[in-house]
Amino acid sequence: MSAMEEDRALARVGEFPVELPVFTGPFRVLADLLLDRKVDVCDVSIAKVVDEFVGRADEAEGWSLEEATWFLAIAAVLLELKVGRLLPKRERPLDEEDLVGGSLDLAYARRLELAAFRRVTSDLARRIEEAARHVGRETGPPAQLAHLYPDVLEGVEPSDLAETLAALLRPPPTVDLSHVTPIRLTVEDGVEAVVGHLTGRSGARFHELVADCRDRIDVVVRFLALLELYRDGRVRLRQAETFGDIEVSWEG
Repeated sequence: MSAMEEDRALARVGEFPVELPVFTGPFRVLADLLLDRKVDVCDVSIAKVVDEFVGRADEAEGWSLEEATWFLAIAAVLLELKVGRLLPKRERPLDEEDLVGGSLDLAYARRLELAAFRRVTSDLARRIEEAARHVGRETGPPAQLAHLYPDVLEGVEPSDLAETLAALLRPPPTVDLSHVTPIRLTVEDGVEAVVGHLTGRSGARFHELVADCRDRIDVVVRFLALLELYRDGRVRLRQAETFGDIEVSWEG
């Protein structure tokens, strides 16, 4: 059957009229309008169209295979379109601007990340393709060639195996921390010491608060504790001259 004859045959199958609220005329014209999205498929009752087609079943004996299957194919397409319109659609994917909050800097950084991922993806794809060309050998050497392969365990004594096992099971070396100064005091300890010195007194000088300190780090901790108390409003500080002694007044 030529292409022109096939078109005529299909037109003959699709010329049965349909009467719908949105269209009245041959089904073939309606199918073209639906496929071109000029008529909403949700407004068309496909069941009624099928009933109209079944009513022409008495003419099926004169149809060719193309004529008999044309309507089924068109009906299947229309049904798929209608199901796609009726089912809930997926939510709109987030745009790049939504992900970066409209910031140009973040958008630029995201583009750099995406470019890096693309490069890594192409590199991994190339490595996977190259690795697919290699096949591991699952069998040993042929019997007639076995004597040509060196014995990897030749000359290995039980003591060698024991030494290797001991090296594998030996605990890792400990890190020497003797050169690191241990933390002996905290700011909380310094606050407690300063409050102890000021309890029952209206104030004191800083050299009195550090009179019992033995190391310089202890003096630093006491000074940080004094700043902590000043921030909380529990003491007042006064220094008459630069690098002079600090007068501490207890506020409680």
